[in-house]
Order: sequence, then C-alpha cells, then structure tokens
Amino acid sequence: MNIREYKKAEIDTLVDIWYQSSLKAHDFIDKDYWKSKREEMKEKYLPMSENYVISNHAEIIGFISMVDNYLAALFIDAKYQGEGHGKELLNYMKKSRENIQLKVYKKNNKAVTFYLRNGFVIKEELLDEETSEKEFLMEWEDNSK
Repeated sequence: MNIREYKKAEIDTLVDIWYQSSLKAHDFIDKDYWKSKREEMKEKYLPMSENYVISNHAEIIGFISMVDNYLAALFIDAKYQGEGHGKELLNYMKKSRENIQLKVYKKNNKAVTFYLRNGFVIKEELLDEETSEKEFLMEWEDNSK
C-alpha cells in the first residue's frame, strides 16, 4: 500500500469514493442530500483540504482530508472496507498532528466504533442543522509527547 498526496486530476475519483461510501454509511439520510453535495465536495471541500490517498498502485482505495487539525473526511472504497486501510490513513495523519478533531453521525455506529478503537473520545453531542441528525464531536490527542 502506498500513501501520498492526491493529484488534482484524481478529484473525480475521490468524489466518487466519498459519494458511494456516504450512501452506504449514512443510509439514514436521504440519498438526494448526498447527490446535492457532490459538486460542493469537488469544487469547495476537497480543494480547501489537505488530501492524501491510499492506493494499491493500480487504483485509489481511499482518502483522508484534513483542514488543519480537523479530520474533514476519511473514506474507503466499499470493496476495500474492513481491511485496515482507514486505520493506516488515520495513523499516517496522527504522525504529523498532536490532536485531531472530527464529527461523525451518532447513527453511524461502524464509524463511531472505529474512531473509539483508534483512540478518539466523544467530547460532545451536537445536532447537524442540515440533516437534523445527531452527531458526535470526537477528539484524539497524542499523549506520548
């Protein structure tokens, strides 16, 4: 596996992984919501983020997006989920950060469990105004320093 900064030409691939994974992980939110966010993801959110991809040299398997110390996105292509690639990307980012915050939907049990297993703690419960879904603000801190 190879982790590297993404190339601008790969943005459509990242948007596709984000979209397909969002539909699967957030089936409690209407799919039209995710469809309506595709262009914004491509034109606004990914360009403003620090993005890294994980690939098997033949194709991009997933990606992580950071805005300073905020984990804005971590998505793995559905056919490669559960193989440790998300953890690999997360550990890659932990090496260059002293703390990381993120928001995750409360109903996304798989993701909540993943982040708890990887050293994050729930700081507070919030309400996502756009979707009216409850979400957790989670944080990881490097205690080794």
